[in-house]
Amino acid sequence: MRTTPSPLLALQQARRHLLEHGHCPTGLVDERLARSWGRSMAAGLAPTGRAMADLPSPGDLRQAMAGNHSLLSHSRPIMEYLFDQVRHSHSVVVLADRAGMLMHTLGSPGFIDKAERVALTCGASWHESHRGTNAIGTALAEGNAVEVHGGEHFLERNSFLTCAASPILSATGELLGILDISGDHRNGHAHTLGLVSTAARMIENRLLVATCTRNIRLHLHREPEGIGSVAEGIVAVSADGWIVGANRVALTQLGLHMGDVGATPLAQVLDVRLDDLLSHHRRRPQQPQALRLRGGALLYAQVQLDAAAWPAVHKPTANTSSAAAPDDALARLDTGDARWRAAADKARRVVGKPIPVLIQGESGVGKEVFARALHASGPRRAGPFVAINCAAIPEHLIESELFGHVAGAFTGARKEGSLGRLRESHGGTLFLDEIGDMPLPLQTRLLRVLQDRSVTPVGAGHAVPVDFCLISATHCQLLQAAEQGRFRHDLYYRLNGLTVQLPALRERTDFAALTEQLLADLATEQGLPHPVQVAPDLLQRLAAHPWPGNLRQYASVLRTACAMLAEDENTLGWEHLGDDIVQALQAAPRPQPAGLPHGMSPAPNQRLQGPAHGHAPALLSLQELSSAAIDQALQSARGNVSQAARQLGISRQTLYRKLAARVH
Repeated sequence: MRTTPSPLLALQQARRHLLEHGHCPTGLVDERLARSWGRSMAAGLAPTGRAMADLPSPGDLRQAMAGNHSLLSHSRPIMEYLFDQVRHSHSVVVLADRAGMLMHTLGSPGFIDKAERVALTCGASWHESHRGTNAIGTALAEGNAVEVHGGEHFLERNSFLTCAASPILSATGELLGILDISGDHRNGHAHTLGLVSTAARMIENRLLVATCTRNIRLHLHREPEGIGSVAEGIVAVSADGWIVGANRVALTQLGLHMGDVGATPLAQVLDVRLDDLLSHHRRRPQQPQALRLRGGALLYAQVQLDAAAWPAVHKPTANTSSAAAPDDALARLDTGDARWRAAADKARRVVGKPIPVLIQGESGVGKEVFARALHASGPRRAGPFVAINCAAIPEHLIESELFGHVAGAFTGARKEGSLGRLRESHGGTLFLDEIGDMPLPLQTRLLRVLQDRSVTPVGAGHAVPVDFCLISATHCQLLQAAEQGRFRHDLYYRLNGLTVQLPALRERTDFAALTEQLLADLATEQGLPHPVQVAPDLLQRLAAHPWPGNLRQYASVLRTACAMLAEDENTLGWEHLGDDIVQALQAAPRPQPAGLPHGMSPAPNQRLQGPAHGHAPALLSLQELSSAAIDQALQSARGNVSQAARQLGISRQTLYRKLAARVH
């Protein structure tokens, strides 16, 4: 009878086979270890050889540590706590960055000399390609917590070690670094991996709280007493109710994956309205709330948010002086443009009433974002928001897609049938994007639905009642299309309960504030450890650009520019832009920037300047640019606050608030 070799014997046989044949046989060692050995061989390493990495220069090490300042500052207290737990076990606690470079170490006096002989010291690289299989490098490669014991290390000179390492992730799932405990293999402990993984979760939680200060944070647990412990889930939620960050515990609690972050509204997983969460927090900020998952399970949640970013929520409920100012999803999108605000004010007055809203505007101005915020600002906010792009559904599928079908209605139909998007919106909001591109035959059927408030699925013999709020959007003029016979007049009048026109980006007066908001959202989206600003000369040129793709195009340019930032940079300059946008900005004339009021020009030290025009002016923040614009407006209006506010495109109350903030 064939016997299975012991783990130690199997490891010895696998290493012998690796040395003799250059690859690891199957079945003798864990697949993850075999993969790591294979990567180590492919990197040109030899098991009996030495590492292939030298220590960096002091300047390179300082630069690397500066780029990981946030990771270091939040990890050090946890590492000190962790070291206290293993102080007498002949080991060292290690923090590595995302490239495998060691950033910080804490070691036992009796073991630190041994550790330094194999370069377990600051500046050394423990990437797999440099030191073969090891817990730090293999955790980087595999993206999971890893233990590597004794002879499992690829380099024989490291076989005296036993190591356990766990990745540290950002709120959006980006790998930030590795936390590791390495010690003498004779003193290995079964709980070391669990200990280092728990410490890594503690660091992740600290980083999430520090980087999501502009967001609403929900701290979650099955028991109210678990909130505040290392076992709590933490979710960062944007002002309009989307999940923009989460720790791993929260993802498990909510049944989500890291890929769902940034693409999932909170209402999809929790049966609660964001406004209700904030209202409860305002009344009882320390009392956890009982919430239901959409699947029925119970979770307790406590809202936490930064007072500076959310002053309205922290005001006492008895304060009625601000009661007239709206505090909803639309208001949180408002960055000061008068035309956009007028559109929001009109739409806000009809939300919840049986009046359809038609949003008009060029492609990319944010019509769907506006529609989602309008839905979230109304009484149906807890219901579904169903968006349909009428220009994107193939014409032969649009009927079944919209109206649904019964089982076996046509060849290829689902055997269980389909509700259709119209019935999916029951109790919520139906958003018809690019309604002007809907084929004429379908316009007739949609008109019948709007008249009868019922849907007849394909293949069904009877109608089904539906109840939804209707919002439509188009980049074309529907009335003109109706006059040309491309759109039904009667359907146009059904859709046009209230029409609002969103301004193009080149027409808006809030460019600087809008840029600041976009950059704050992108910093959260990309897990940047610090706020991002734009160099003032570049901001002026961006504001003067016509942006044919509007907000969609501008946000894409900023997203790419943020991704081009080095770890120690926080200011976007010309070097962070793609060649096409640099050429477009340089070739364009320099009209009055959209973000400054009419009649105002940049201050002398803020003249428009491209990358080839010599020395750039000193960098100013967006707040400083806003302050300069306010000063110029007041000077132009000779101190008349009302007139200055009109020039700036903001309300008088907003201008007073900005002036008061400068005093304080």
